[in-house]
Amino acid sequence: MVELMLSVRELGISYGATIVLSGLDLSLARGEAVAVMGPSGSGKSSLLACVTGMMLPTHGRVEVAGHVVSEMKASARTSIRRTTLGLVFQDPDLLPELNVEENVALTLLFDGYRRDRALAQARQALADVGLEEHAAKRTDEISGGQAQRVALARALVRPEMSLLVADEPTASLDAANAHKMIDLLLARTRAVGAAALIATHDRAVAEACDRVLMIRELAAEVAS
Repeated sequence: MVELMLSVRELGISYGATIVLSGLDLSLARGEAVAVMGPSGSGKSSLLACVTGMMLPTHGRVEVAGHVVSEMKASARTSIRRTTLGLVFQDPDLLPELNVEENVALTLLFDGYRRDRALAQARQALADVGLEEHAAKRTDEISGGQAQRVALARALVRPEMSLLVADEPTASLDAANAHKMIDLLLARTRAVGAAALIATHDRAVAEACDRVLMIRELAAEVAS
């Protein structure tokens, strides 16, 4: 039996009288990667916001690793987002007052992990993305491409992470670094037994995924 990491059914999103998405269905199995593509304003970011629980859909159901986030209160959605999801954005958004390994360990420390355990997991996550030698550096001592890999390590630091959600993770990178980043993102996500949902305008990123979800004018079409 296929184990679903994400199930979206009849999703609808409206802002006042403006309908952004309607009747969208999407499923992701463990180990699967789906790219979400479409023009600006088509609803890609709104879809990701509903999947991560940052907003509730107007109607429909969103289930992440068995948790129906579309029916949860805000505090419960925050907990799921922190423990079950990995998030990667265009801007790595690293905290300059912390070093690299502390940035990766931050959410673990917030959840009450002992500092030595949190930092050990952070160093392992950094090793997984090839940055273990940069663990003690300040964030202004690493390149933009390295900062994106730190953000990926931060997203994957929890062994219980089930779904990685990325919003334009390669948009600020040159072609060579973008290629390395998406290969690493997909390889590490699959290695931990998770799935990946990636919003992108980059055709090369989409081609690296298993499927593409095209969003156009309120109609969603899944293409192999």
